[in-house]
Amino acid sequence: MVKVIDPGGDGVKATAASGKWGDLWQRLASGGVAAGIGLWLTWVGGVPFKLLISAIVGIMVWEVARMVGTGRLSILLGALAAGVMVALALLPTGMALPLIFLPALVGVSQLNDHRARFSLFSAAILIAGIGLFTLREDFGFIWMLWLALVVILSDVLGYFAGRVIGGPKFWPKVSPKKTWSGTIAGWIGAGLVGLVYAVKGYAGFEIISISIAIAIAGQMGDVAESALKRAVGVKDSSSIFPGHGGMFDRFDSMLGASLFLLLVEQIIEFPPVSL
Repeated sequence: MVKVIDPGGDGVKATAASGKWGDLWQRLASGGVAAGIGLWLTWVGGVPFKLLISAIVGIMVWEVARMVGTGRLSILLGALAAGVMVALALLPTGMALPLIFLPALVGVSQLNDHRARFSLFSAAILIAGIGLFTLREDFGFIWMLWLALVVILSDVLGYFAGRVIGGPKFWPKVSPKKTWSGTIAGWIGAGLVGLVYAVKGYAGFEIISISIAIAIAGQMGDVAESALKRAVGVKDSSSIFPGHGGMFDRFDSMLGASLFLLLVEQIIEFPPVSL
């Protein structure tokens, strides 16, 4: 940050404030538009929702492919990932499962470096997409909304708490802007979403702890993407959202949350019933 000192002494404060909150309006604008469109298509469900998820998955795989250096092949890999998601939406899931690894296999055959990273992230993105398909079909809009609220509120409260409270960094070598205060604030926000769902009678109070765990998984997804970007030396996954990065930058938390929720659905009754 460059300090500009004026005679009245306000220049440093103004510049500091700008540096601290300079990306706030960009975050609100890009995040608000994306969230509005996403929630509407989620409410509609069916084919429009599955096409939305397929497009998001395709763009994210394209971004990962670009970051690890596949060149022009990245477009093909993104399109292939989106096509696999469409196939998963149309075919019985069991029949289409091998296709999940198709983008990873094609990418690995062409890459000289970062093969393991591309394989892991491309497969994880597609599996997370399946998780969102399953959540919408099996549990309905109300639980897709819950997942979105947990991820969004965790991110929003983490953003503000990290800048207002500050304090020790969460994982400075990987994500230097994240603080423990922001991380914990995100857990509190997720717990509040769970509390509302419990009070409203949608689930038992166990949903509070589940919501916090989902928020932690989302934060791990964010950290994982940060680690990937550091490993390949890029700042943003792409520039799809002007001034504020790419699709993966916006959906990294949802990636971790969706993957973990798939596991939750296998090990406990979901949604947890009231006692």
